[in-house]
Amino acid sequence: MTQQAWQKLVEWPLVVAALVFLVAYSWQVIGDLQGLEGALAETVIWFTWALFLTDYLVNLVLAPNRGRWFVTHPFDLAIVVLPMLRPLRLLRLVTILALLHRTAGAALRGRVLLYAAGASLLLVYLAALAMLDAERGEPGAIQTFGEGLWWAFVTITTVGYGDYFPVTPTGQLVAVAIMIGGIALIGVVTATLASWIVEKVGEANDAEQAATKAHLDELLAEVRALREEVTNRR
Repeated sequence: MTQQAWQKLVEWPLVVAALVFLVAYSWQVIGDLQGLEGALAETVIWFTWALFLTDYLVNLVLAPNRGRWFVTHPFDLAIVVLPMLRPLRLLRLVTILALLHRTAGAALRGRVLLYAAGASLLLVYLAALAMLDAERGEPGAIQTFGEGLWWAFVTITTVGYGDYFPVTPTGQLVAVAIMIGGIALIGVVTATLASWIVEKVGEANDAEQAATKAHLDELLAEVRALREEVTNRR
C-alpha cells in the first residue's frame, strides 16, 4: 500500500476519532470527572491517541523518503508525543480543520463566512477547554467553562480585557496557541476569499472572451457574405 492510499483510507476515520476525543475530553474537563467516569473518559482519550500514533507510524513507514517526511512533518510528531501535557492533546483536533479545508474547501469557497464562523467557534471551544484544564484550581485563574469561553472570545478577537488571564505555564502555552491559531484562521479565510474572487473573475473573463469571439465570428460571417454578394454582382 502506498502512503497516499493509506491517507485516503484513514482520512475520515481519523476525523471520527478526533470527534470522539473531543466528546470524551469535554466530558472529562467540564464535568471534572473522578472515579469510574474519569477512568472511562481517560481510556477513550488514550485509545484515540493510539489511533493517531498508529497513523503517524504507518505514514513514516510508507513514506518514500522517511528521513525527509520525518523532518517536514514536525506537527504530526507533536500531535503524538505531547499527550502528557493534557491541554496540548487538543492539537489532534486541528486534524478536523485540516481535513475539512482539504476535502470541502472548494465547496465552501462560496460560503466563506460560514467556514470562518465554524472554524472560529471550534477554535474558541477548544481553547476554553484547554485553558480550564490547565488553570482549574490555581489561585486567581479561570475556574469555570464559562470563564474559559469568555477568555477565549476576547483573546481570539484581540480585545483582551484582561479580566481573565493564564497564570500557569501550560495555560500561557494555550494562550500563545490560540493567538497563532486566530492569525492563521484569518490568513486561511483571506486566502479562501481571494481564491474565490479570482475564480469568479476568471469565469467572468472567460464568458466575456467567449461572447467577444462569438460576436467576431458573426461579423466575419457577415463580411464574407457581403464579399460573396459583391463578387456575384460583378
